[in-house]
Amino acid sequence: MKTAIVYYSMSGNVKSVAEKLSVTLNADMIEIKPVKAFPDKGFGKFFWGGKSAVMGETPELEPYPFNADQYDTVIIGSPIWASSFAPPVRTFLCDNRDVLKGKKLAAFFCQSGNGADKAEKKMCALLGIDSLSASLVLIDPLTKTQAENDAKIEAFAENI
Repeated sequence: MKTAIVYYSMSGNVKSVAEKLSVTLNADMIEIKPVKAFPDKGFGKFFWGGKSAVMGETPELEPYPFNADQYDTVIIGSPIWASSFAPPVRTFLCDNRDVLKGKKLAAFFCQSGNGADKAEKKMCALLGIDSLSASLVLIDPLTKTQAENDAKIEAFAENI
């Protein structure tokens, strides 16, 4: 069977990690996007994104090519917004919760501050599982030390 990396990326951090994992694991990348994009600059970026995350909103997504029957492992990638995973990821998880049961699930999170530990607990609660098979947290991977992040990504991939 195969591995899917399902991710949402606003600023490119999550996408960059998904690309590296895809090459390392020979995994399919499935990008999810909300129909109505979140503001990506200034005050609106933090206000609307944070509000949406705190309120547990599930924005409508553009169609995406995910067939759970094709995968035994699913890796979820998300930025951290207000100590939670991004609302488009919430939509994906809610829409696919039943078909993800029995799959090997892992996640990686990109953040500028903190909150990934809370986000992981929220993700597990939403999915009705005790824990993920592996998780990874990176701080601003596009601008931080490349070698250190690459080593963390490699170790994460080995745990999958």
